[in-house]
Amino acid sequence: MKRGDSDYEAALEAVVEILKDRARSGCRPLTYGDLSALLIADHHAVPAYQGPLPFLLEDASVQESPDGRKPLISALVVLQDELRPSAGFYKLARRPPYGATRKGDNEAIWLKELEALRRDYTTS
Repeated sequence: MKRGDSDYEAALEAVVEILKDRARSGCRPLTYGDLSALLIADHHAVPAYQGPLPFLLEDASVQESPDGRKPLISALVVLQDELRPSAGFYKLARRPPYGATRKGDNEAIWLKELEALRRDYTTS
C-alpha cells in the first residue's frame, strides 16, 4: 500500500471517518493498535507498526486542516505504552503551516490539539 494507490486512498478515507467519529464522541484517544484493528475490521490491511499508518495519520490531518486553522485530527492516536502521540505528530504540528499557531512543549501542543478537537467536533 503506497500513497496515491486506490487501497491507500480508501484506507485514508476510513482513517478520517474513524477519527472524526472519535472526535465527535468525546475525543478519547485510541492506540495505533486500536486504530489498526478498526481498519482491518473494515477490510483495510493496515498494521499498527511498520506500515503506512504514520503516513495515513499525517495525510488525514493535512486533509482535514490544509491551512493549519483546524486542529490536527491525528492527535487522537497514541502509543500504547506512553498514551501520547508518536514523534511524527509533533513534527507535523511544528512544520508550516501548523507551527505558526502551535507553540510550547510536546505535552502542551498535544493537550491544546485535544481541546481544540473537543471544541470543534462536539459543538458542531
